[in-house]
Amino acid sequence: MINIEKNDIPKIEELHRQRRSWLQPLVLLAPSGIWLLLLLVLPSLIIFELSLVADIRPGDVVNPNGLKNYIRIFDSLYLQVILRSLFLAFGTTTICLILGFPVAYWIAVVAPKRWRNLLILGFVLPLWTSSLLRSYAWITILRPSGLLNSVLSYFSLPTLELLNTSTAVLIGMSYSLLPYMVLILYASLEKLDQRLLEAAADLGANPVEAFFKVTIPQIFPGIAAGSMLVFITGLGDFTDPELLGGASSMTAARLVYNQFLGATQNWGFGSALSMTLILIVSIAIALLIKFGEATPKR
Repeated sequence: MINIEKNDIPKIEELHRQRRSWLQPLVLLAPSGIWLLLLLVLPSLIIFELSLVADIRPGDVVNPNGLKNYIRIFDSLYLQVILRSLFLAFGTTTICLILGFPVAYWIAVVAPKRWRNLLILGFVLPLWTSSLLRSYAWITILRPSGLLNSVLSYFSLPTLELLNTSTAVLIGMSYSLLPYMVLILYASLEKLDQRLLEAAADLGANPVEAFFKVTIPQIFPGIAAGSMLVFITGLGDFTDPELLGGASSMTAARLVYNQFLGATQNWGFGSALSMTLILIVSIAIALLIKFGEATPKR
């Protein structure tokens, strides 16, 4: 039998409190942690192992032997594909930011409060449909005999050859990802402190100066978060480049698909491409964590 003195009771209670303080968060995080471990960490480790094997195909023995697959990425052909993917992702992010900011600002600041939820709901309605269906809708609009050229012909304007070009890919990706940008910017603009804008006007700042020196610093975390979300999603988009871009708009996502499920069947090189995309996305997330929560300058 263990004898416990009265002086030891507070120490034991403190020990129990400390144990509960780290045990409770661990229990709450365990389900999501196990989920991430099984569906993200372990598959990423397997892909990394495959990326170290040159010319591996389904059924071959996995025997990591070097960085040949990563060196192969720097070939001009594949490097051009990665650069094109980055260009499309960056271009989509820029377009979504330029188009989404005025919409989010109008809904969050100008529109009557009773209509805001309805306006947001109407703006995100396209997300309720399949991305494949949206891409086919743009094919119907952009093809040579489609709706756009029919309208241009009606007004005796020159027709446009947009389908199977990078422009069509940018249009499709921007349309698909614009609601995400608007939602995030709206959440930031809704918290905009209007008193600071009034103070800036009282101090002699014109609307442009107030916008860049007061509005932008306040909503910068939202701009960073929306831009990173659109950029990361656009970098891995497969449907729009495949259906709207044609053979001339090969992207990294389509190249990875070809290595795993296409005619080439080179899982090692496909894994190296996948790890490269994961690295780019990780850098983008790290930048978001570092700069996305920056406090506005005063």
